[in-house]
Amino acid sequence: MEVKSTTKFIRVSPQKARDVAREIQGLPVSSALDILNFTPKKAATLIGKTLKTAIADAENNFSLDTNTLVIKEAVIGAGPTLRRFTPRAKGSAGPILKRSSHIYITLVGSAPEKKTKAIAKVAKKKSPATPVVEAPAAEEAQA
Repeated sequence: MEVKSTTKFIRVSPQKARDVAREIQGLPVSSALDILNFTPKKAATLIGKTLKTAIADAENNFSLDTNTLVIKEAVIGAGPTLRRFTPRAKGSAGPILKRSSHIYITLVGSAPEKKTKAIAKVAKKKSPATPVVEAPAAEEAQA
């Protein structure tokens, strides 16, 4: 089960927000919240709010256990840019771009499928080979 949460028109540069979003991708929700709480950036608080919304949706609307939630993806898209101008020398104007972003967070109910397949392969290699035991019924049929 996937749970998606979106926050749009956030007044922070997408480039700055993507740095924070990369840190939490693929992590369990509890450790992602810890990272966001101790990251001293404006984008961290805004992504944290969106993540908390996704967790609440998963718990209340989809009845998922919050302890097993994992962040599948955290995507920052570019929103509209406000264009302003400031006076420059000799009567010219310099542009000021006030960028905005859209935050998209997707949670899954357990570990992502790629990781579980890799874990299953490792577990298969580590498990000892099962010994072959002959059935006693074959001996009784010959007697």
